[in-house]
Parts: sequence; structure tokens; C-alpha cells
Amino acid sequence: MKYFDDFEVGEKIVTKARSITESDIVLFAAFSGDWHQLHTNIEFAKTGPFGERIAHGFLVLAVSSGLMPLEEMAVLAFYGMDDVRFLTPTKIGDTIHVEMEVLEKKEKNEKSGVVSFKSSIKNQKEEDVAVFTMLMALHKK
Repeated sequence: MKYFDDFEVGEKIVTKARSITESDIVLFAAFSGDWHQLHTNIEFAKTGPFGERIAHGFLVLAVSSGLMPLEEMAVLAFYGMDDVRFLTPTKIGDTIHVEMEVLEKKEKNEKSGVVSFKSSIKNQKEEDVAVFTMLMALHKK
């Protein structure tokens, strides 16, 4: 288990990878209520800027959180995200992983602190799909 105290600025983590499927997109649309045609209508999406259906941005973020090794961290709470940007669409069949780097550590109190991770979701071509800063509140030892 990694605690707040164990992280070092500059430390890097590379997660496992996962492919995005058509089922992921359909299930996310049903769960979220976001049935935008860019995600769910093949013919509409063909005429759009990407030429095919793409994954929801929030789906990509949700999948990325599942790839992160949070179960190995002494997580107190998800503290937030800053500066989220979607740079490249994620398409059906793309395989994504996350690369994280510890940017900063801030003590909250005697029991916890917040670690900021510079995070990049990358596809199988190593293109940045999305970038953001993730903040996690972690227990101290």
C-alpha cells in the first residue's frame, strides 16, 4: 500500500491497457443518458468531423480511472481534476492506457495529504487522447 509519504515528485506510473468497445459506448449512453448521435448513430457520425462514432469523453475518463492502480494506494478520497482537455477522439477498437507523473504533494493535516498527478490517457499509437491533473487525497502512514 502506498501512502502520501511514499510518493515522490517526478515519480511515474504507467497503467495496464484496455480496448474501448461498441458495447462500452452503448452501455455508457444508456447509463448516462447521453445519446448524442456522434456516439450512437453510425450514419450521422460518418458525416461528422471524425468520420465514425467516437467514445464519450466522460466514458474515456471513467475507463481511465478504472485503469489507475488506486487499490494500491491509501486513498482517502478523489479530490478533483483540473485542466481536462480532450485532444484526440477515442474510436471503437482503440486501446488506451494512462501515464501519470507526480507533480506535487501538499499536506492537508497530520493524517492526510493531496498528491497531484499529471495524467495523460494515450491510445495504441501513443497519441494523447486526453490530459488532465488528477488530485487524490491520501492517508499518511
